[in-house]
Amino acid sequence: MSGFKVIVKKELADHLSSYRFLILLLIIIMVSLVLVYMASDSMKEQLQGEKLFKFVFLMLFTSSKVGFSLVEFIAYFGPLIGLMIGFDSINRERNEGTLSKLLAQPIYRDNVINGKYIAGVGVIGLMVVSIIMLITGVGLFEVGVKPGMEEFWRIFIYAIISIIYISLWLAVSILFSTIFRSVATSALASFALWIFFSFFLPFGINALANSIVSSAGLLNYKESLMRVIRIEKILSFTSPMMLYSNATATIIDPLRRSVIPTAMQMGMREQLSIKRFAGPLPLFQSFLIVAPYIFYLVAITIIIFIITYVIFMRQEIRSI
Repeated sequence: MSGFKVIVKKELADHLSSYRFLILLLIIIMVSLVLVYMASDSMKEQLQGEKLFKFVFLMLFTSSKVGFSLVEFIAYFGPLIGLMIGFDSINRERNEGTLSKLLAQPIYRDNVINGKYIAGVGVIGLMVVSIIMLITGVGLFEVGVKPGMEEFWRIFIYAIISIIYISLWLAVSILFSTIFRSVATSALASFALWIFFSFFLPFGINALANSIVSSAGLLNYKESLMRVIRIEKILSFTSPMMLYSNATATIIDPLRRSVIPTAMQMGMREQLSIKRFAGPLPLFQSFLIVAPYIFYLVAITIIIFIITYVIFMRQEIRSI
């Protein structure tokens, strides 16, 4: 166990003292500040002259003047944190010859891969918590509304889901770093996979669902729409970004009663209506809706890390 602690401390020190971490953290903080200021201005315009309602603080995470909220920002660009942390975690040390020297010490091989991943998750958790605390502080200053207890727990669950989601991409980057000896190749493979799942796959799922419905020859528009929604819901389990988006949007918005994309769009259009806030779901009910998505994200993360673990344990490591 002492070897594991040594690896974790070493990796945490390397991450927190690197220029890569500082630059990435500064970029994320700047973007988060811009988004939260825009969200607070949008909220002031929407709520001007209206009676304040419950869960208004959560709108900081879902509102924006440009239609790009903080939840959507983390969904699309949060994986970059995990990829930047882990794309060279194994092959860089192998190429520099430090990995063989490290394993020559009284440290088990599995402590190396486990310690690197846990340290990366710790850095991710630090970034996510820092962003949320920053948003909360700016929101308290700008909007002047403090979060209630249920809002606090929803934000807490949102933070946990975000850490799991980014840790999934950390596992992906460590996997490629283990498979490929070249740092450039592992980085290219990691970012290519992120681009595919985050940008191309959602459009492909929508196109495939519409193609399936069109080939079925359904004439009823409502029936066709519902069938497209069902197919998209099934196919969304192939995209980590869609899993995360559906889960966090439902948790952070108590008035969403479904994870279906069409229902989400309707909810955004109804956000200006106070009637929409008449019957928010309890936290437990919202969690039950998104529980399959959370468990699926956790399962994918565990599977990817197990594959990485097995490959690393079977590799021959020698000094160059």
